[in-house]
Amino acid sequence: MEKELFDYVAERADILSTSDFSTQVTKDAALAWKNAVAADASDAAVEEATTQLLDVLEGRPTTIDGVIAFLQGPAKEMLGEEAAAQGLAAQLARKEEGAKWCDCEACAAATEILAKFGRVEL
Repeated sequence: MEKELFDYVAERADILSTSDFSTQVTKDAALAWKNAVAADASDAAVEEATTQLLDVLEGRPTTIDGVIAFLQGPAKEMLGEEAAAQGLAAQLARKEEGAKWCDCEACAAATEILAKFGRVEL
């Protein structure tokens, strides 16, 4: 893997492994990638670790419609009516502009990695 692409994935794996927005499965997958490439930086090992990370990430990022549904429902109780309404307005505007995915740091990092490898479109 080219250094630029490796660094791109590594930066996002760091985000995924530490973000409060990442699920434990996502954190574990990102840490597994980091540990695997630290143990063996050969092209074959990096490619295998990256494929495993991609397989875990696929289907994990929340869609914009999922974020909107959350803000219309459970977020009202969790965040309060005002915060949920503000979030909803922002996400509806993003959707109008063509956004497909949640823009939290974890979903952004995951979709950026997946898009880089042709598994989703941004």
